[in-house]
Order: sequence, then C-alpha cells, then structure tokens
Amino acid sequence: MKYRKLGKSGISVSEIGFGAWTIGMDWWGNKIDDTEAIRMLKRAYDLGINFYETSDVYGKGKSEKLLAQAFGGMKKGEIIYSTKWGYDIYDAEQVGHNELPQKHSPDFLQFALQQSMKRLQVDYIDVYSLHNPKMSAIQDDELFLSLDALVKGGKIRSHGVALGPAIGWEQEGLEAMQKRNITCLQTVYNILEQDPGRSFLDSARENNVGLLVRVPDASGVLTGKVNDKTVFGKNDHRSTRKREWILKSIEKVEKLKPVSDSNGWSITELAIKFVLSQKEVSAVLPTVVDVNELEMFAQMSDGKYLNESDLSQITELYNNSFFV
Repeated sequence: MKYRKLGKSGISVSEIGFGAWTIGMDWWGNKIDDTEAIRMLKRAYDLGINFYETSDVYGKGKSEKLLAQAFGGMKKGEIIYSTKWGYDIYDAEQVGHNELPQKHSPDFLQFALQQSMKRLQVDYIDVYSLHNPKMSAIQDDELFLSLDALVKGGKIRSHGVALGPAIGWEQEGLEAMQKRNITCLQTVYNILEQDPGRSFLDSARENNVGLLVRVPDASGVLTGKVNDKTVFGKNDHRSTRKREWILKSIEKVEKLKPVSDSNGWSITELAIKFVLSQKEVSAVLPTVVDVNELEMFAQMSDGKYLNESDLSQITELYNNSFFV
C-alpha cells in the first residue's frame, strides 16, 4: 500500500481508502451484516488501509459506531477518521432516497461534531467535512471561522468539503478550494465521468487541497458488475442511472481495452490507476461490499500508474465525440 499527504494537513493517508457508507446502508443493493462489516474493516487495516471515510448520515450513525467497534483499541494516528456532517439525522426521518434537511450552521456544527465523536469513541476527528453543501454554506464566513477554531482547539485536525450527491457542483468546489482553508475536496471522478473532476486539478494543486475520489468505477460499469442485463433493486441508488447511459458506457469500455491490455491490467485496474495517476488525488474510495473486493483494490496501490502517452490517449478519447 502506498500513502499520500492529504493536502495541507500533512496527514498521511492510504491511496486506497475505505468508504464506509456500504456498511451503514443498503443503497448498493447488498446489506452487509455487522459481523461481516467489522471483518471487512479489520481486513482493510491488515492490507495497509488507514483512511476510513464515513458520515453521520450513513445509517444514522451506524457506520461510525461500526468503526469504533472495529478500531476502538487502536492507538491515535494508526487510523485516520474522515466523517461528514450537515444533515439533520436527529429530528427528521428519511424516506427512501429523499434528501434530509440540511443544517450547515455553526450551532449545528458543534452539536453534530460531539455526536460523531461519541459514536467514534474519540476525542478528536482527523477530517471533518461539510456533506453536500450548497453554495450558501460555502459562502458562510462564520461557519468556516468556526471550523478553523475547532482545528486550533484540537477538536478536529482539518476540515473539507464533500460535493455531491451527483455529477456537477463545479462552482461550489472551486469556491471552497480558492476561498476556504480546506484540506480536502471529495468528488465523483472516473474515466467515463471526468467532469467536473478534471477542472479541480489545477486549483487543488495551487491551494494544496487533496482530492478524494468516489465512484471511480462509474457505478460498477468499470468493474463489470453492471452490464446490459443488470436490473437494480428499488433500494439500489444506481437505479437513478439511465439505461441509455449504461449501454453507451459499456460500449466505451471496449474502446479502453487497448490501453488496459498494453499495461497488462483489467479494466477495473485501469479505472483505479487512472485516478491515482493524478498527483492531486490523495485517496480513491472504491465501493467495496466484501473482503475479496478489498483485497483486489488494495493491491492496485503499487506506484505503477499510467504514463503520459496513455493519459493523452484517454484524454483524446474523452474529448472526442466518442465520449459525448
């Protein structure tokens, strides 16, 4: 496992992180029981993964509690906790995939932080990020002064912004990197969906912000989990993907095979190594639902990534009408 610095924080994180939303929710079409979740977390640590990214909204604190059960006895610094806040999981009930009310306010910040620390059983959090904030939150000076004060007070080591929940949010991301003292910016970025992610690269480098990349597999298309016969369950968040997009994406994967074959990689490995070839990326957060997937993704962090010729070829494909 290779490690990178998380932006200006100086925190060292594994290139492959553990996105803990799959152990707190069943939105990937597969419910993971608690025993298996803890086994996955411990195996991830054995594989060299030290970066665990979660949110208070995942199962209303469930994933945070599972992390505490798995790593409660670990020494500080061995495990890097990154969690998110901003949704009212306390006074509102979530119905299906409908978004909960947001509360990105200084008062709610203090309350949510205390609750997450209790669930994680820690006295500080390494990375504390706004979860899917609107522009009004990013432009709230008082809010970011409060976050900076929490860093000075030792309650958090750094703070960031997690964009989402879907493709877009370019202006919010650029504003956060250019005008706020954030350590990291989380976004969707993969070979098939490079925008707006690639527009963040220059700003991330200029402002020393580490990018955290989720959905590197394009919701399963780049791992072969999703094909033209795939039918998503009602709880699976990928059910919002249009079938036309899936069918076109499967065709595009065929055009990428010469690049993966020339390197001796699978398409899945190409997908992860494409992201890790960007120096501004601190960690990739693949969706994992079992130990076998963990082991597969972990071995892809080996320092052997795409050369400039391969990257140029992928960029040319993306810029062509082929990827429109």
